[in-house]
Amino acid sequence: MMGRIAVLGEETSVGAFGLVGALVLPADDDRAVLAAWAGLPGDVDVVVLTAGAARALGPARTGRPRPLTTVLPEGPP
Repeated sequence: MMGRIAVLGEETSVGAFGLVGALVLPADDDRAVLAAWAGLPGDVDVVVLTAGAARALGPARTGRPRPLTTVLPEGPP
């Protein structure tokens, strides 16, 4: 059985992913990102991160084999 996909980051960037069935984890500051990461359900296999969320996690996002992470590209300034 395949696990779920979560999307973690700023609410304005991640909200729409819920329309396609992803677990949406809005987090608008570093503390919220770290809390959401620590509380990931065990059935999440992939986490899509905004660039800000990836920065907040730093090396913590690659410190374990699961979940796999990927980072959304940043848009133009």
